[in-house]
Amino acid sequence: MKKYIALVLSAILLLSLLTACGSKKVNLKILDTEYTLEDYAICVAKENTELLNKINTALDALIKDGTAKKIVDKYISGVEHDLTFQQNTEGKAELVMATNAYFPPYEYYEGGKIVGIDAEMAAAIADKLDMKLVIKDIEFGAIIAGVQTGKYHMGMAGMTVTEDRLKEVNFSTSYATGVQVVIVAENSKITSVEELLDSTKNYKVGVQQDTTGDIYLSSPYEEGGVGESNVIRYKTGNEAVQALLTGKVDAVVIDQEPAKSYVASNNK
Repeated sequence: MKKYIALVLSAILLLSLLTACGSKKVNLKILDTEYTLEDYAICVAKENTELLNKINTALDALIKDGTAKKIVDKYISGVEHDLTFQQNTEGKAELVMATNAYFPPYEYYEGGKIVGIDAEMAAAIADKLDMKLVIKDIEFGAIIAGVQTGKYHMGMAGMTVTEDRLKEVNFSTSYATGVQVVIVAENSKITSVEELLDSTKNYKVGVQQDTTGDIYLSSPYEEGGVGESNVIRYKTGNEAVQALLTGKVDAVVIDQEPAKSYVASNNK
C-alpha cells in the first residue's frame, strides 16, 4: 500500500542523515498506556449555522449507511472499499476545507495529492451537499482563525472538540475517536504516562503546535501536563518525532494513528 509513502520517504531521509553523521539508529516505541481520549469533529464559523446543519445532516447519513466506517477502516485497518467521490464537480459551488496535511492517516500527501480519512470524509460530505471540495493545506494553528473569518468554510484536521475551541467555532457531529499516546525511544527511562508526568523529572516533550497535545501538556503537573517550560512545539508531528530521534526531546505526545505510522516508518 502507498498510503504512507511521503512519511516513509521522510523517515528514510532522516535516517540517512543520521547515518552520515555517524549516529546510531534510534528505534521508537509507543507506551502501552494512552495519554487521553478525544473526539474529532469538523469546525465551522459560529455564524454559519446553515452550513453546520447541512454538514451534520450529511455526516449523519454517512454514519448511518456505513460509509463513514468504510472510510475510517480503509486508512486504519487497510480494508479497501469501492466507494467513489467527487467524480463530477464541474460548475458546482466550492466547499473549502482547511487542514494541515502532515497528520497521517487523517491527512497526508500521496503523489502530490492530499488524501486520508479527513480528505475522503470531506469528499463524501461535499457529494452529499452537491458541492466541489477544495482542500487548503495551512498551519494547524491558523485553521480556526481562517474558518472564523470566512476564508475557509470548514476545518478538518483530526481536530478535537475542546471547551476553548467551542468559544471560537462550532463543531459538527463527531466522526472519529482519537487517542493521544506517548512516543519514546526504545531504551527510554520513560516507561509509563505516570513516569512522564513526574514533576521531579522535568522531561522535555515534543508536540505539534496548537494541537490538543500542546494544550494538555502545557498545563501544570497537577492538571495532567508537564508545564509550559517543558513543552517544545513543532509545526508538524514529523518534526516533533525527528526531534525525539536526535535527542532534543524525551518524548512526543500525538494521536495514536499518526504515532503508529511514524514508529513503523522509523523502525524499518
